[in-house]
Amino acid sequence: MRKSIVCILLLGCLLSAQVNGFNFTSFSEKFVEELNKRLNSTWRAARYEHFEKMDPETLQGHLGALINEPLWAKLPIKHDEQSNDTPIPESFDSREQWPNCASIKQIRDQSTCGSCWAFAATETYTDRICIASNQVLQTSISSEDLLECCGLQCGNGCKGGYPSAAWKYMKTRGVSTGGLYGDDSSCKPYVFPPCDHHVQGQYPPCGNIKPTPKCVKQCNPQYTEKTYEQDLHHPSKVYQLPNNVEAIQREIMAHGPVQASFSVAADFLTYSSGVYIRNPQLKYEGGHSVKIIGWGVEGNTPYWLIANSWNEDWGEKGLFRMLRGQNECGIEAQVVAGLP
Repeated sequence: MRKSIVCILLLGCLLSAQVNGFNFTSFSEKFVEELNKRLNSTWRAARYEHFEKMDPETLQGHLGALINEPLWAKLPIKHDEQSNDTPIPESFDSREQWPNCASIKQIRDQSTCGSCWAFAATETYTDRICIASNQVLQTSISSEDLLECCGLQCGNGCKGGYPSAAWKYMKTRGVSTGGLYGDDSSCKPYVFPPCDHHVQGQYPPCGNIKPTPKCVKQCNPQYTEKTYEQDLHHPSKVYQLPNNVEAIQREIMAHGPVQASFSVAADFLTYSSGVYIRNPQLKYEGGHSVKIIGWGVEGNTPYWLIANSWNEDWGEKGLFRMLRGQNECGIEAQVVAGLP
C-alpha cells in the first residue's frame, strides 16, 4: 500500500520531455524554441532558467494533485434534477459577476509545497461562502489547516493530495479560517512565504520542497475572536460534477468557482500567455489542481479562465487559460465543489 502511494506521488516529478525525437532533460532555450515552432497561435512558451537547476523532487513541489483517486476518496456526481433553460453567455468571469468578493480576485501561493489540492479546495470554498452570503462575508478558509490536518486521508501533504478527499474532510471534520502568509487576522495563515515559481519576479526563487507542517489544532496567538473548534467551517454538501462543459458552466454561474485537476505535461511549465493546448507529442508528468473562475473565447478558441496558486508573477498575473470543450489534459473530468 505504502509503496503504491509513493509510486503515485512520484508522477509529479518532472524528469524529461520528448518532442519529435528530441529528448530534453531540462527546460532549455532549445526546448522552448522547439515548443513554439510546433505550437499553433493559441499560446506562447517561455524559458524559465530556474527549472534547469531544480532537482525532480523540488519540481514536484510545484504541483501536488494525485489524479488517480481511490474509490473511497471519490465524491458523488451531482446531477441537476430540473432542466435549466438559462442561456449560457459566450464569456463569464466570476470576478465581474461578484465584484465585492475579494477572494475571487486573490492569487494565493502554495510556495515549494505540493499543496495545490488544498489551495484549490479552500480557495473555491472561500469564494462560495462570499457568494452565498450575497457578497457580504469575506471569510478566508485556511489552506494551512487542510494541508496540516487532513493527513493520510487526503494523501501525503506537501507531496500531493486527493482533491475529492479534501472536500470530504472539510465536510466531516471542518476547516478553520486562514489567509496568506503572515496574515494573523485569521486562525491559521499559510506558514510558507511566497516565492517565484521559476519566473523572475518580486519574490525570491522557490527552494527545496518543504516538509508537511505538523497538525496543530489551535489558532495563532494574535487571533482571539474564536477558539480553533469554534472557528471550523463545514460545507453542507460536496460533490463532483459530470464531465460536461454545460454542467460545469451552469455550476459556476449558480454558485461560483470550482476546483479542477488536470494531468500536467512538461510544456505547461513553460506557459507564458494565451490559451494552453498540450503538445500531443509530450507525455503527462504529474497532476495539478486549480480553480476555474470563468470562460471565454479568443479568436475561434474556447477556453477556461483559471486561477493558479503560483502567485501573481506567474502566467497572466497568476491566471492561465486552457482549451475548453475537449477535456484538455482531463480538466473537465475532474471537477469538484461544495456548498457552504
